[in-house]
Amino acid sequence: MTDQAKRDIEAIKRQEELLVFSSFDQNTAWQLGSLLHERAIQNDWPIVVDIRAGETPLFYCALPGTTPANADWARRKRNLVNKLETSSYGIGLHILIGQNILEFMALDPRDHAPAGGCVPIRVAGAGVVATCTVSGLPQRDDHKVVIDAIADLLGVNLGDSAF
Repeated sequence: MTDQAKRDIEAIKRQEELLVFSSFDQNTAWQLGSLLHERAIQNDWPIVVDIRAGETPLFYCALPGTTPANADWARRKRNLVNKLETSSYGIGLHILIGQNILEFMALDPRDHAPAGGCVPIRVAGAGVVATCTVSGLPQRDDHKVVIDAIADLLGVNLGDSAF
């Protein structure tokens, strides 16, 4: 698993370099959220989709099969990404290979989840302006769902960095 984790960490780094918006507002959040909702319906995914600028909700939906626990997982993943400005899946992988940032920063696991599914939304010249979180699938899949939707919305080919 460590070799896979290291490969995924490198892929995530490249994904985050490639997936940068020229702008991101409520309309863009709606487009991204609607794309994720549509894919969830098509694939019968029991997911929560939560897009926020800081704590301001821009898009939220909970599909059939989700529970309040999914919303809480989304909150915890988002808290971590808001602090570290990198994908929650990548943070979890760093912990897996022995780099425990949660322990180092004394972050409470009740409020910070290093599990896949929350991705920072970056805008060129502005940095991280929002987060997009999916919760309900296995963590690598949660991450992939968000990354694939952002890549499609931006028209970016992820190439070797795709999962």
